[in-house]
Amino acid sequence: MVATRTQGQSSPRKQKLKFRDKLVGKGLATDALQKKLKALHQELADMDQEHVDVPSLHAVRKELINPTILLHKDRGVKAYTACCLADLLRLYAPDAPYTQAELRDIFQFFFRQLTAGLKGPNEPYYNEYFHLLESLSTVKSVVLVCDLPSGDDLMVDIFRDFFGLVRRDLAKKIELFMADILIALIDECQSLPSEVLEIIMAQFMDKHAKMDQPAYRLAVQVCNATADKLQRHVCQYFTDIIVDQAREERFEEVQSAHTLIVQLNRACPSLLHNVVPQLEEELRVEQLQLRIMATQTLGQMFSDKHGMDLVQKYPTTWAQWLARRNDKNVTIRLEWVGTMKGIITNLPEMRKETEEALSGKLFDPDEKVRAALCKLFSHLDYEAALHHISVDVLKGLAGRGLDKKHSVRVEAFNAIGRLYSLAYPEIENNDPAAIQQFAWIPQTVLHNASVGREVKAIAEQTIADFILPLPSLPSSSSSKGAEIDEVAWTDRLLLTMRYLDEVAINTLYSFSNLKGSRPNIYEKYVNACVDYNGGVIDEDEEAITERLTITVKTAAAQFPDPHKAAEDMQAFAKLNEGRLYKLLKTCMDIQTDLKGLVKSHSEFLRRLEQSSAILVTTMSTFLRRATLHIVNPSSIPTFVKRMQKGFEPSAVAYSQTQTQTLGQTFSMFSAGAGEPEGRAQHAAHSAQLWMAYVSKHCPTLYKAHVGEFTKAIADERNARLVEACLHALAAAAAADAKLAPSDKRTVERVMRFVMDANPRHAKFAARLIAFSRNAEELCEQVVESISDSLREVEGEKLVAHIAVLSQLALRAPDAFEQKSDVVTSFLVKHVLKSSTPGEDEAMETDEDWVDDATMPPELRAKVLALKVCRNRCLAHAKSDTALEIAQPVIRMFSTVLQHEGAFLADARDGAQTRSRLRLQAATSLLHLATVEIYAPEIAKHFVSIALAIQDPVYQVRMSFLNKLVALLSKNKLPVQYNIVPFLSVHDPEADVKGKAQAYVSFAVRALPKALRLARFEVVFIRLLHMLAHHPDFKVEHEYLPDIAKYIQFYLDLVASNENVSLLFNIALKAKTVRDSDSQFFSENLYACAELAQHLIRAHAKAHSWNLETYPGKVRLPGDILRSLPSAEAANQILKTVYLPEQALTWLAEKQSRQNQEGKAYPILWQDKPRAARKPAVKRKAGAKANGSAKRPRPTKKRKVDESEEESDPSDSDGDEDEDEDGANAASSPGKGAPEDSDDDSEEEAAEDDGEEKNGKRRTRAQAKKLAKRAAKRQAKAATSGD
Repeated sequence: MVATRTQGQSSPRKQKLKFRDKLVGKGLATDALQKKLKALHQELADMDQEHVDVPSLHAVRKELINPTILLHKDRGVKAYTACCLADLLRLYAPDAPYTQAELRDIFQFFFRQLTAGLKGPNEPYYNEYFHLLESLSTVKSVVLVCDLPSGDDLMVDIFRDFFGLVRRDLAKKIELFMADILIALIDECQSLPSEVLEIIMAQFMDKHAKMDQPAYRLAVQVCNATADKLQRHVCQYFTDIIVDQAREERFEEVQSAHTLIVQLNRACPSLLHNVVPQLEEELRVEQLQLRIMATQTLGQMFSDKHGMDLVQKYPTTWAQWLARRNDKNVTIRLEWVGTMKGIITNLPEMRKETEEALSGKLFDPDEKVRAALCKLFSHLDYEAALHHISVDVLKGLAGRGLDKKHSVRVEAFNAIGRLYSLAYPEIENNDPAAIQQFAWIPQTVLHNASVGREVKAIAEQTIADFILPLPSLPSSSSSKGAEIDEVAWTDRLLLTMRYLDEVAINTLYSFSNLKGSRPNIYEKYVNACVDYNGGVIDEDEEAITERLTITVKTAAAQFPDPHKAAEDMQAFAKLNEGRLYKLLKTCMDIQTDLKGLVKSHSEFLRRLEQSSAILVTTMSTFLRRATLHIVNPSSIPTFVKRMQKGFEPSAVAYSQTQTQTLGQTFSMFSAGAGEPEGRAQHAAHSAQLWMAYVSKHCPTLYKAHVGEFTKAIADERNARLVEACLHALAAAAAADAKLAPSDKRTVERVMRFVMDANPRHAKFAARLIAFSRNAEELCEQVVESISDSLREVEGEKLVAHIAVLSQLALRAPDAFEQKSDVVTSFLVKHVLKSSTPGEDEAMETDEDWVDDATMPPELRAKVLALKVCRNRCLAHAKSDTALEIAQPVIRMFSTVLQHEGAFLADARDGAQTRSRLRLQAATSLLHLATVEIYAPEIAKHFVSIALAIQDPVYQVRMSFLNKLVALLSKNKLPVQYNIVPFLSVHDPEADVKGKAQAYVSFAVRALPKALRLARFEVVFIRLLHMLAHHPDFKVEHEYLPDIAKYIQFYLDLVASNENVSLLFNIALKAKTVRDSDSQFFSENLYACAELAQHLIRAHAKAHSWNLETYPGKVRLPGDILRSLPSAEAANQILKTVYLPEQALTWLAEKQSRQNQEGKAYPILWQDKPRAARKPAVKRKAGAKANGSAKRPRPTKKRKVDESEEESDPSDSDGDEDEDEDGANAASSPGKGAPEDSDDDSEEEAAEDDGEEKNGKRRTRAQAKKLAKRAAKRQAKAATSGD
């Protein structure tokens, strides 16, 4: 018998068993036996354990275990027997009434009955089986199994049977009974059989197991209830598997074990108390596979909902796991990154540590890790990104958009773009948290776009996919009346503009594809494809094929991978699918509305994917660059409505408010102060910016909206709306005279605006009447009226009148000429040569620039007066009197440049006035230089014009460069102006030099060979000539490094293996001619030529280029150079060395150092700073403006172009309309401290240079010997130093 476990207490009154029937005997029928057992079960079940007379049970005790009953064939007999035995065990407790062998048979009998019969409530004898299970659960008699000799085997069978049985989806109570039984067995057993643990662990093997699965649920209940008992066994279980299988290198089994640990952690974390330290040790082992698995497993465990408890219990494990981010193996770092998503979401308490780790991984040395981390952010939901990631980390992520590796850039842009897309609804709702966290993303994307071609392409895609996506077509399952929401689409653009600075807005303008002539290169390509007809051409086959090849090459040059783009575009042409061509033309048509664009865009990509999926990527980029996917005709009505809603009664020009508004926007709305009025004002301002841009670059977009504009200008109280709509009407009328309004009421209203005191209204109204049907009569009337009243008006009214005259001088020259003498006389005497109020106070300050918004009316009048003169010249460019009209104007502009912004040498104009007039004079001369008849006259003042790029004031330099690049990009200026960008190399601000560098890089790459030769290679002689005339040029050692930098900058951007021989030949031929001005400048030219020869040799050697004799002939420009008087003079010049001895020694030393260090590029000026210029104590008006004392830019920084920009630099919104304010793009509220050089001392120095006598010149042979000796000394000194 089994030993008694606890001492029972006797009851004062005993209840005896009344059942007296025999259960075993011959001839006993099954039915009779079943009835007897049923009766016995009912009586035993009713008996109380505390009051039972145990001896009275002895008779049935023996009969119930008779083999004839236990092995009976009838299910009912066995079911009742099992119940009776269970009742006896309950009543006999705590003593067992059977031997160990009998108990073994009884328990085996129990579980056989349960396994065979417990299937569901509708099965026979279900109640009996339920009673049996309940008895085993409540009485805990099953624990007797633990004391049996074969208890382990029996225990294994019980666990196996129960986990099989529970899958039958039985009642919840049955499942609880089973759990109680299994828990009791584990608690009572001395040692847990390994097979039992394996059965339990098997329930967690399924990765997709959930609590609604009965077997999994039962295992979870058992493990959580017996965790203390199972911890040691579970630890041993995993130790055996991991150690043994790892030793045999069976890593699939080891991986399964780690997967099981993760599953256990989700449901029963307390079970792994001893397993976690084991995983920590795995993090330290040398075996790579184990470290990988441990990193992955712990990462998933920390990511779980119990992760914080795990961190608190095992801080060393957490620290060791965090350290795996710096593991020497890339795979482990990748696994670490892969598990961070859950940790970001579920461990907010550890945000500081996780953010520090994430920030470091953004700069991981391996690109796969950086890309994986960026991709991780793209998988975060909005709430996680908002609450669990700081703005600094997100900005670090955005910074990876400039990563060296393409894969990282793509993932970074996708991540921040997707996050913005998720956050946009909340930004639209003006949620301060969302605005602070995500509203900066579009600006960063647009800033990054200027870095290079590849980055620009990814930024374009990010803008198109996430930030400003096209609406989706309504699905067929949506409501019948569902339409594309054009208003919401346009409002998204305006809201995004709310958080963009000026640089980002200009980039967004370039992405809008509004700017440029039509048909553009993409439209030409489609037309060429149609003519090509898939290669089946009837006539002019060679010409059509050549035209297709040229358009493909030109268009492909703008793509990230020009070679692949060209191949794909050729393949598309060979497809020759007419429907695709038609869809493309619809997408590119300016008049296509949003609905038509979305429909055609979607169908084009769908059809193309079916025809040739490999072309989809290239043609998607093609579509982004060829269609109006940001602003199109559907945007215009919303722009007008937003300007109507954002009522602005004051007369504020967009150019005057842009900087201030944008500068204040983010702080105002991010603080949550987004009142509807302020929001409407900003939407109206953004709409006005877009209207102005469309009016300037794509007025044909307005074709269907002229009626709206005509109605809008009737709201004269809304100055912003009137200005934008007048501008739009004028632009539309200029593009198509038929669009000009002709009704009497509108014309009268426009005439009132012309005579109004609002300069912006008057300007655009004047432009509009110039294109009206009866323009001649109206313009004459206006000129007559204004000319008669000029002396009587002042302030804003005068500014408005001059603005009108500026327009009419250009667009209605006949009307203007009737009063031109009166007007020009007044402008020169009473406007340009008059003093500006406040000049004395302005001269006492350090401010040398004034923004449009704060420019006094008197100064604005002067600037506009210069425009009147310029526009009059432009209007008469083709007349017989052109030169007669232009020569005084050109002399006046050049005088302004020579006198540093003043009309007289002794004028007392303030610095702000001078800087504004210098800029206007320089840009006006650029405009006039585009006219062929004026170009030779202006060329006489080329040096003064070119030096505007070295003006002391940053805004002047930047605005001048913007205008120059805009005109050069369209090939409007003579070729010599292409050398001006190279003069920016010394600029103290990187964005000036970056803009120049971007233009040259783009042009050199994009231009055909013949144009590149004419505009950038042959003009090298003009650069040398310009440097020879530069006010800073001196043939002295300390000045030459500065001159060398100009030449080296040119070589870095233009020189190549193909043209280096040509450039060297030009440098040689410079000593075969003389300067057209004087011998002094000729000697300067010869010194420049010698310096260029040395630099070209060094540059060619650094790049391993062969410097061969140039086989062709080069004609030097006759306008700046003359032939030498005799052959003897030519020979003497060729033999003479004009560079000083110190300069030759310095060049030799540099070359020697370069050879020793093995540098790829010669560094000719880094060791020695540029010669210092003496700043003046107080600014004085000098006779020269040579840019020798350029001031640092204002405090408001702009985007720095850190590499050679691969996009067309002329995309920035430069002032191409000759009537627009030239300094809009460069205006900035901050001002740099003046650092003017002492003009008097500079003049004296220049005179000294002119009179300097250098004595006898050395021969070339002597100079070479000296240079060789210096190089040998340098090399010997370096060797001895080593």
